Amino acid sequence: MHPSPLTEQTTDLPEPLSLRRMVGPGVVAVGIGMAAGEIILWPYLTAIGGLGLLWLAFCTLAVQFVINMEIERYTLATGQTVVAGFSRWWKGWGILICLAGAFQYVWPGWATSGSTVLTYLFGGGDPVWITVIGLVLVGALLSVSKVIYTTVERVEWVKVGLTIFFLLVVVVFVISLTTWGDAAKATVTEFGQIPEGITFTLILSAIGAAGAGGVHNLVLSNWIRDKRYGMGAHVPRLISPITGQEEAAGADRYTLGTDEANLARWRVWWKRANLEHLITFVAVCFVTISIMCLLAYETLFGRDDLKSDTSFLRIEADILSDQVGGWLRLLFLAVAAVSLWAAAMGLLDIIGRVASDFLRRNYLQTSARWTEPRLYLTVVWAEIVLGSIILLAGFTQPLGLLIISTCAASVVTLLYSTLLVRLNIKDLPHPVRMKGWRLGGMLVAIGFYGFFAIAMVVTQLQKL
Repeated sequence: MHPSPLTEQTTDLPEPLSLRRMVGPGVVAVGIGMAAGEIILWPYLTAIGGLGLLWLAFCTLAVQFVINMEIERYTLATGQTVVAGFSRWWKGWGILICLAGAFQYVWPGWATSGSTVLTYLFGGGDPVWITVIGLVLVGALLSVSKVIYTTVERVEWVKVGLTIFFLLVVVVFVISLTTWGDAAKATVTEFGQIPEGITFTLILSAIGAAGAGGVHNLVLSNWIRDKRYGMGAHVPRLISPITGQEEAAGADRYTLGTDEANLARWRVWWKRANLEHLITFVAVCFVTISIMCLLAYETLFGRDDLKSDTSFLRIEADILSDQVGGWLRLLFLAVAAVSLWAAAMGLLDIIGRVASDFLRRNYLQTSARWTEPRLYLTVVWAEIVLGSIILLAGFTQPLGLLIISTCAASVVTLLYSTLLVRLNIKDLPHPVRMKGWRLGGMLVAIGFYGFFAIAMVVTQLQKL
């Protein structure tokens, strides 16, 4: 494969895929996101503060839907990732986002949490060494995957299916009608309120972990490109340099023609992309957060023995065993472990994609050695090594690692949401650019993340 210089080309938008064939990126996003927030942070907040924050989870998902579709809009119309789009103005934006992603995901909170849950499941073990070995195995799986997106998608499909099965079980066997009533009442009567004992740091962490968050959202660009959405059909997929044959590169960015035939195809693509994301991401996140919070409220709320670590999951599992049977304890812990480890795999994929795409297109475009797949694996293994060093150095508290990562996620979401507004107004043809209620929604999103980020900073300064 011979590298080509940065170019822009005007071409026709491909014929839209059927909705069935488009399903996938939303599943990957929800599969990776459905872990720290849904399994740990939101249930923990519910266990200590009740159901009075459910409104915030629902608002976060609504805001994220608007943000995510603006990320997809740019790549659908150009075949280029939004990080590459930001970097067209100033390479520093790409550098900042890559550094933020590395900071967000180098703390192996998801993997460590998954390993800790495994020790609950099997009655012992060292979470640190389980995590280190697990990260190496995940890195090996990504390294030998012919089409890396396909492997990640299959893993997340299994995780989502297993999680939905568990949710159905607890709805039938555990959650009472009284709890459902309490949830509905709290969502309405406590809207806009923050329960006592919940800090803004925990809130910023929780909204950074509801659904997706931070750099996680940005990689929708890469996933829909590999799924052949819109102009992404013209762009090479990310292939393993070990087991796959790299595809020839074309232009760096494509511009769709604005004749009626292209715009008609655009309207179909846009409608189906929105529908795919609503069904596979928003709806699944909404159901998962709701039921996992109801489960935590049913089993844990009001207890005075909960600590600020993942041990509440062990207490919850023991209560499920006492109330229903040991089989439900095993299922709960197994689902939690699978969810957290599948997320850990996806997060390695995320930072690998963002960094390799940025480096290739901005600094190594003409390099025959440093292709995007080779850069991807280099970044993935660097994250594994750094994460292992952090754990072996003694920073092993899963909840602490998750709070650091998810607070960083909320701050970086605020940054790129601002950039997205400019990108999708200035850099797209007029008929397909952001406008109307979508623009209003993005301004609301900026205000939403900005408010909680500023509130966290202010409360931390007040403690000094």
